Amino acid sequence: MAKLWQKDYNLDELIERFTVGEDYILDRRLVPSDCLASMAHATMLASIGILEQKELTGLKKELAAIIAVWEKGDFLVGMSDEDCHTAIENRLSEKCGEAGKKIHTGRSRNDQVIAALRLYAREGLLVFRKACCELAGRLLECAEKHEFVPMPGRTHMQAAMPSSIGLWAGAYAEELVDDLNLLKGAYRLNDMCPLGSAASYGVPLPLDREMVSELLGFGKVQNNVLYVNNSRGKIESVILDAATQVMLTLSRLAQDLILFSLPEFGYFSLPDILCSGSSIMPQKKNPDGLELVRAKAKTLCSLAAQVKCVIAGLPSGYNRDFQETKGPLIRGLRESVLSTRIMSLTCETMTVNGDRLRAGFTPDIFATDAAMELVKKGLPFREAYRETAKNIKTLSSYDPDHIIRTRTYTGTTGKLCLEKAKADIGSIETRIRTDEETVEKKLAALAGRTVTLFGV
Repeated sequence: MAKLWQKDYNLDELIERFTVGEDYILDRRLVPSDCLASMAHATMLASIGILEQKELTGLKKELAAIIAVWEKGDFLVGMSDEDCHTAIENRLSEKCGEAGKKIHTGRSRNDQVIAALRLYAREGLLVFRKACCELAGRLLECAEKHEFVPMPGRTHMQAAMPSSIGLWAGAYAEELVDDLNLLKGAYRLNDMCPLGSAASYGVPLPLDREMVSELLGFGKVQNNVLYVNNSRGKIESVILDAATQVMLTLSRLAQDLILFSLPEFGYFSLPDILCSGSSIMPQKKNPDGLELVRAKAKTLCSLAAQVKCVIAGLPSGYNRDFQETKGPLIRGLRESVLSTRIMSLTCETMTVNGDRLRAGFTPDIFATDAAMELVKKGLPFREAYRETAKNIKTLSSYDPDHIIRTRTYTGTTGKLCLEKAKADIGSIETRIRTDEETVEKKLAALAGRTVTLFGV
């Protein structure tokens, strides 16, 4: 089978294995994305007279057939193909004859790869954003249900001041709202059509880039054809950076749940369905899912750094180095979505143990409250601080249920203002639905049915 770059010689076997790398494996996930991009490109070629209408019909039919075969797991991309783009074009040439050999007109493998990755990442970001909204919603539900359940607040891991489950869960929900705004920015940056840029410098044909962009449901055409190729890796790194911020949030949430579900604390209980066991210790129930989420946050950090290290200092135009940015993007999106779903499941099924939380309140945790009582009596704060510090051991215990309600200004345990985060999440969900409906409508019109591009 011919390679897209095939000339009158063959590569050394070692250099072929080295240059192909894992591309042919990764590209098995990009088959439907490349088919849809090819449908749009072929439609445009027909509009400018490169393809006859009969040829376009045959190509679109065969591209749809490839997607159907792929969905059954029967469309194979082998090392000899190098990538899915070669495998698809060879299939089109075999089934559609001359039309299959024409479809690459006006296109380079460079913009072809970018287009497939943009379509894949666009759907992946939609799935990811929805998963983050679901998790934020779960956390807000937890915050509302347990709004006034007291929880020892900690700094330096030591008992610090009275807090609540409502404050704890609400904090993570609001953090996710900010993370979602970063994901929105990454989505908008990715939502640009690269096709028509070819190998960075365009082609001497009257390509209609706007038509292709419209058919594929992109937000706009990425204008400068050289910038299209220069942005490869850059946009992937922005996506991974945004995903990393989500994963950093999840990592700290996972750590809290691991720590506070220890028998010594018992603030939370994790259900058996989320905990695996030990191969030697019969009593063990391990929070492996949470531990892996904690670890995968570091993985995302390294994937984002990997992409930035690959592209740093590259000359303008296409460079084969870009191949090394594909794996991190695909893996990073998949791991992020899975981790977010794991945390949603955990928040949905865990138990909050109010009695154990209240038992964690020792008298010293009320030291600041005691100092503030002296302030209310007219003592300057610094003197009240020192007076309280001298008498820590004599502090009497307060009622934590009452104390957390005495914080009554915005954002405190007595006035969480959860409706603000709830409204933010609702607005984000509306935006995601609009994006999703636009994309689904365009791609379904192009393919004749709904096609799933991103799976985990």
